[in-house]
Amino acid sequence: MLQPIAGVFFLIYVVALAVTLWALIDAAIRPTRAFVAAEKRTKQFWVAVLAVAALAAYIRIFTFLALIAALVYLLDVRPAVRSYR
Repeated sequence: MLQPIAGVFFLIYVVALAVTLWALIDAAIRPTRAFVAAEKRTKQFWVAVLAVAALAAYIRIFTFLALIAALVYLLDVRPAVRSYR
């Protein structure tokens, strides 16, 4: 009876982990100056936040909060930083 629910939670976990890792890798490859120019904290701040979020998502603690941190980066910071090369 609980098998479908477990599958849904596992899918949510995998998606959250993938999105968080994508955000972490994206933040790591962006130039440091782009964050300052876009007035979006620092690269070190975002890499640290996303690394902690990826770790939290990996060990399944606070997966939802990890997903929120990744989405804030991907939807707010990434578009602003991406325009700087």
